[in-house]
Amino acid sequence: MEKTQTEDAFQAENTMWKKIKQHIKNEIKVVMERDPAIKSKAEILLYPSLHALLHYRLAHYFYKRRFFFLARMISVWSARRTGIEIHPGAKIGKGLFIDHGHGVVIGETTVIGDNVTIYQGVTLGGTGKEWKKRHPTIEDNVMISAGAKVLGSFTVGHDSKIGAGSVVLHPVPPYSTVVGIPGRVVKNRNHQTPIETLNQTDLPDPVRKEICKLKLRVRYLEHRAGGLNQKDLEYLFKECCEGDNKCL
Repeated sequence: MEKTQTEDAFQAENTMWKKIKQHIKNEIKVVMERDPAIKSKAEILLYPSLHALLHYRLAHYFYKRRFFFLARMISVWSARRTGIEIHPGAKIGKGLFIDHGHGVVIGETTVIGDNVTIYQGVTLGGTGKEWKKRHPTIEDNVMISAGAKVLGSFTVGHDSKIGAGSVVLHPVPPYSTVVGIPGRVVKNRNHQTPIETLNQTDLPDPVRKEICKLKLRVRYLEHRAGGLNQKDLEYLFKECCEGDNKCL
């Protein structure tokens, strides 16, 4: 009987170490694929995201077994070392890449799918004092740019992009681009998966578009009052709001 228990314990420990090794290999692969600044595999050992995620996996292991204090102790120690705070209760899939990482906060009931990319200063936070699900669910292949805040219990659909500095408070459909405060969907059906390009700058500007519409309306009223000729009005219709040119 004692021999069987010893063998079971040895097998469980061996399985745990195999999982840790596999996690390390996966993290190395993800960094090599998504960070153009990396020059060698040895540099990955210096990346705070690698250490934060490995510590998260360990803390999550203890959290699931109800060793809450130990899990939190590992989590807090990791946050102080890396600047990345991941609650051990969060559920994180494969292929998460946290670039730079400082200031990233991932709450307790957050769910993150596979192949998600997060940049520095991102908060996946909750609202209120609910005991149940109060943090967002991030589906596969989502990119969350620097400084973005996703607050509340809702889903950000797969293959979506959250623009830098955005504050997202409502559900986001799949294949969407969200910008602004509060965040609004300004583009649907992205042609490329965000992790293919990691493009954080090629985003629509909804504020500029609305200002253009207002200016165009003013020009139209001027035309109606006799202050604008037909040629000028046609030029405004062509150039002002719908194209990529700057608003007049």
